[in-house]
Amino acid sequence: MKKYWITAILLSLAIVLAACGSAEEENTEQATESAEEVFTIGVIPAQTEGEMEEAMDKLQTYLSEELDREVKLDVYPNYNGVVEAMNYDKIDMAYLGPLTFVIANENSNAQAILTSLVDGEPFYRSYIITHVDNPWNSLEDLLENPGEIDFAFGDPNSTSGSLIPSIELKDRGVYESQQENEFNSVRNTSSHNATALTVQNKQVDAGAIDSAIYNQMVESGAIDAEQIKTIWESEELFQYPWAVRDSIDEETVEKLQEAFLAIEDQVILDAFGASGFTEATTEDYESIKQAAIKEGIIEE
Repeated sequence: MKKYWITAILLSLAIVLAACGSAEEENTEQATESAEEVFTIGVIPAQTEGEMEEAMDKLQTYLSEELDREVKLDVYPNYNGVVEAMNYDKIDMAYLGPLTFVIANENSNAQAILTSLVDGEPFYRSYIITHVDNPWNSLEDLLENPGEIDFAFGDPNSTSGSLIPSIELKDRGVYESQQENEFNSVRNTSSHNATALTVQNKQVDAGAIDSAIYNQMVESGAIDAEQIKTIWESEELFQYPWAVRDSIDEETVEKLQEAFLAIEDQVILDAFGASGFTEATTEDYESIKQAAIKEGIIEE
């Protein structure tokens, strides 16, 4: 009889332990599924911190509703941080500059699915600007005596703030790199906003900037258009893309496109200097890819 009770107790204990193990395994699976359901988005900074925070909160809530799943949206401190997050599968989607996109496409096959519209067009340009008090009215004027010029680029990974103007200056024979050039000095301001203010405050003689961001800063009063003049502009560049990891399913891509195309919230639109959004493809950025190849940023 004693042996029977011992056997019964051991059997009951085994059942309890098995049940606990099953419950723990189920909880783990549920937690994993829950984590997988979160759709993560990384965004490069497009406006000042306060303006971005309100817009991103609204966009995060809106996309969570439209995708019927939790969306987590983070603004990264710089362009490169978003690319690295995409390369290492830390985010599902990213808003980045054209140059950073072609780098992400090269490294992790990220695919463009959307872009911004500015005044109804998916294009912008690179500007070189100077203060109105300066005598130069063209890039040719500026480069007559480059040794007297202090020049500013934006973020090194910026298309319009670095890549495109640096190619133009190379073609004109005055620039090879920040260490090798004919200017009095060359600096990176880290952002388009900083470049505009640096020129306005006469801390540099000229600087390269995104035309859409420049125009938006003028409209918002962040800079005084009467103190700045544009002395060079590039050909049209396709606007900043929203890109997804290549493993994102087509149904999710379609939901994202439909959601963005329907956005009318002015706070969200203003954060990206956009009048709306439209569909885009990776092929739309081929000219930027070729520019990056020319500069040795990516391999052919």
